[in-house]
Amino acid sequence: MKFDVINLDGKSVGDISLSEAVFGLEERKDLLHRVVNWQLAKYRQGSAKTQVRSEVSRTKAKWFKQKGTGRARHGARTANLFVGGATQFGPRPKDWSFSLNKKVRILALKTALSSKAGRKDLIIIDEAKLKSHKTKELAAKLEKLNASHATFIVDSVDSNFELATRNLPHIKVLPSEGANVYDILHKDKLVITQEAVKMLEGRLVTDKTDTKKTSSKKVEDKPVAKKATAKKSTSAKKADAKIAAPKGKTKTAAKKVTATKTTVKKESK
Repeated sequence: MKFDVINLDGKSVGDISLSEAVFGLEERKDLLHRVVNWQLAKYRQGSAKTQVRSEVSRTKAKWFKQKGTGRARHGARTANLFVGGATQFGPRPKDWSFSLNKKVRILALKTALSSKAGRKDLIIIDEAKLKSHKTKELAAKLEKLNASHATFIVDSVDSNFELATRNLPHIKVLPSEGANVYDILHKDKLVITQEAVKMLEGRLVTDKTDTKKTSSKKVEDKPVAKKATAKKSTSAKKADAKIAAPKGKTKTAAKKVTATKTTVKKESK
């Protein structure tokens, strides 16, 4: 799919072909919901903590006698009902993050980029560079581009551009490596530089072809040794002779049997 490329002044400077595998997918709200929850859970610090009785630095000595005072019996100043004592069932450090499959995160990032392209909330610029660091000048240019509430994904952060966007509350600038689902969906517009598009496509488009080199050498059958076959044939003949000859008879007995057979044939004739 082709997309127009403009500069920060709003003038067209050419076009670019976007990959269908990154910017042409169907919007899936279930994936976006899962990844946004995953990101927000990772952002939670969970660092709230109160001291328990073992952590409070107060005396453990019995500070008044057991009987005769009319007061409740206490053995330490660390009890939770005294000022400066410990807190009962207070907050403890907690990790709210959970794991999410890498394939799900990659597909959700592609879906977020595709949703912006499908809703025509995607703007591609040639470069994010300015000659001056004045915030007022950049705000006027963004007003013309209808990108006053936008996330910028750039290939390299320009110092003047960073200084100019620092005082704009609804503008966020991210390098291509920091592109994420939450920041893309949180703003109305998504502005990407031409080089950042190529970097995103190179990172998100995976080639599934097998790149393993196969050996060109053919497996040749090993030649069978003639001697081995000859040995096998002679051993087979010996085995057949042993099976044919009756047990317990020697070679001479076998010769006598053949001689008697020949005499019987002659007499019959």
